[in-house]
Amino acid sequence: MTTDSPTPDTGAELLPIATPARTRAALRTLIRPDRGLALTGIGILVAATAVGLLVQPLLGRIVDIVADGRPAGDLTLPVVLLVAVAVVQGLTTTLGLTRIARLGETVLARLRERFVERALNLPADRLERAGAGDLTARVTGDVARVAEAVRSALPEMARSVLAILLTLGALALLDVRFLLAALLAVPVQLLTARWYVRRALTLYADQRVANGAQQQQLLETIGGAVTVRGHRLEEQHTERSAGRSRKAVDLTMRSVNLVLGFYGRLHIAEYIGLAAVLIAGFWLVRDGAVSIGTATAAALYFHSLFGPVNAALVLLDDAQSAAAGLVRLVGVTDLADQPEPAAGEPEAGKTAAGKAADGTPETGKPTAGKPAAGKAAPASVPRQRIASSEAAVTVHAVSHAYGPGRPVLHEVSLTLEPGEHVALVGTSGAGKSTLARIVAGVQQPTSGTVTAPAGTGSAAAGAGEHPVVLVTQEVHVFTGTLAEDLRLARPDASDADLRTALATVHALDWAEALPDGLATVVGEGGHRLDPARAQQLALARLVLADPALAVLDEATAEAGSAGARVLERSAEAALAGRTALVVAHRLTQAVAADRVVVLEAGRVVESGPHDELRDADGPYAALWRAWSGSRTTTAPHP
Repeated sequence: MTTDSPTPDTGAELLPIATPARTRAALRTLIRPDRGLALTGIGILVAATAVGLLVQPLLGRIVDIVADGRPAGDLTLPVVLLVAVAVVQGLTTTLGLTRIARLGETVLARLRERFVERALNLPADRLERAGAGDLTARVTGDVARVAEAVRSALPEMARSVLAILLTLGALALLDVRFLLAALLAVPVQLLTARWYVRRALTLYADQRVANGAQQQQLLETIGGAVTVRGHRLEEQHTERSAGRSRKAVDLTMRSVNLVLGFYGRLHIAEYIGLAAVLIAGFWLVRDGAVSIGTATAAALYFHSLFGPVNAALVLLDDAQSAAAGLVRLVGVTDLADQPEPAAGEPEAGKTAAGKAADGTPETGKPTAGKPAAGKAAPASVPRQRIASSEAAVTVHAVSHAYGPGRPVLHEVSLTLEPGEHVALVGTSGAGKSTLARIVAGVQQPTSGTVTAPAGTGSAAAGAGEHPVVLVTQEVHVFTGTLAEDLRLARPDASDADLRTALATVHALDWAEALPDGLATVVGEGGHRLDPARAQQLALARLVLADPALAVLDEATAEAGSAGARVLERSAEAALAGRTALVVAHRLTQAVAADRVVVLEAGRVVESGPHDELRDADGPYAALWRAWSGSRTTTAPHP
């Protein structure tokens, strides 16, 4: 179960946070595979702490020997035992903390993997509504907080809690009245912990949200720097960034003051408890109930509690900060959970899904407002199959809205026959990209179904493992060699397969001309690929994935006029022999398609071959005249 996050003044609909109960359940699920490691680590720490508790009685024994005026030789045994205790405690503590730390790192790694997997599977419109800053803050700051707690707070907390429990038990063994005196500090400590926890969780959650809003503003300002300068908006964006930074700083200072008040209250509890134990020792020794050494051991026991008690309570600061981050991480993993319908049983709002062209199993990589560039649709539901249909894809009564009152598609129905190339055209905002993402499985429709039977397209011959691949205009070049980037689509591809795919999309010449050919490092910090070559790389990945259905969402738009024709030829070659849905940025792509579908305000208003629609004097004819009239020559190809 999740709840909505507090919404900052950005207007964004933040990703949800998990309830405490759901977070605890998620932690149990993450720890369950390593229960043996957890039990062993805790058992070793118990043994280490128990051995350490022998120090105080041995010191008390030394006090009694001295107080009774016994020979110096009587001190040998307690001193030797103190050395042995120190060695054994050191070794067992190290071993126990190592196992607890290993448990924490394993659970943290599992949480990170689950978070990344589920974040990649989130619908693109959901990320768009939240903004990139919220997800960025969770995957950076929140993960860092949890990691820090796992590496430092978790082992220390485990040791401290065990030390407290066993030390209180040791006080009771000396004399139960020492335990009662020590417990006088507990009410102050409990009230302090309650006072702190009630304030800290909300404060740290607000701090995380404020940091996310700050990051979102910085991302928008830096990403849109050209537009900001062009409209002379530098002062407004600077003021807005400063305002959100001030809010983050104010929340940080509130947390500092909270911690200072927390420490002050803890010191009061220490003084109360120690004074009570010393007074109890004085009365018990005077009455002959215990020896001076026993009273000394009791005082040392209570004094030894200062460290673990303060550590456990102080670690509440780290724990609350980590908990605030953890509920945000679990909130994302829960948001992506979707029930899977049985094969062959379409459900309203479900779409066909495929495997990513980069080779990641049934996931995509959506970004705010756009799906994963050059990659396949994520598979949040199984690919639907209809044995009685020969159509490659059937879109039935699909509607979609980005929130209440923001409809984009209205009862759209569309059929793509096997091997057919369909071009989607229409004015900006007509719903073309939304429909393409829904068909690809990147986005779930508000209502309606998208079904795609197996065995369609070129993938039917063998590579049907990838039913759908989506290529958009925003292509990402992954860091690594060119060969590694290509093999994201098919990890077992040979160098010959890579060259064949590159040759298919007319990219082999420039690829082999790179400094190290296929071994050239590309992406961040490597050889820079211009937009046209990056798009050819994405198309080559599509060829390697060999999907039944290819969806191109303005995949040639980023090349500019000079590279448009080259990319159109590359796209034609990549789509040859397979079913394709193409969001046409240029109407030359519509000319080459088997059929043109025209969208207006989220509805299909025309459908048919280019020549027929051009001569029909309808919406498509108007688009064609506007497009071709803006060019001195029109170069449609048959």
